[in-house]
Amino acid sequence: QVQLVESGGGLVQAGGSLRLSCASSGRTLSTYSMGWFRQAPGKEREFVAAISWSGGNTYYADSVKGRFTISRDNAKNTVYLQMNSLKPEDTAVYCCAAARLSFSNTALDTTRDYGYWGHGTQVTVSS
Repeated sequence: QVQLVESGGGLVQAGGSLRLSCASSGRTLSTYSMGWFRQAPGKEREFVAAISWSGGNTYYADSVKGRFTISRDNAKNTVYLQMNSLKPEDTAVYCCAAARLSFSNTALDTTRDYGYWGHGTQVTVSS
């Protein structure tokens, strides 16, 4: 069983940075592709970034490209999302997710690609 727990959210001013972490308390994450999604109030959950099991391939939503970086440390069983140049429109609950699929199967940018989800961490960006 994969149990994901996010941390690192908080309140930050526009232009600031945060680093989110996603750790597994159960099975190792090293064989899973991982993704970050976010959901703002009144909006659907949207894709943010994905990373292959090895960390060699990444994919980003256009809205965060150049500002966010997804990475992983399989030895620590943790995935990260470094968020720079934050904007008020980045305000949302950020969730990490694990997928058995890989980039050879799918772009890993939809919720149906993922079988395991964390509960999320709130990120609030003030203007």
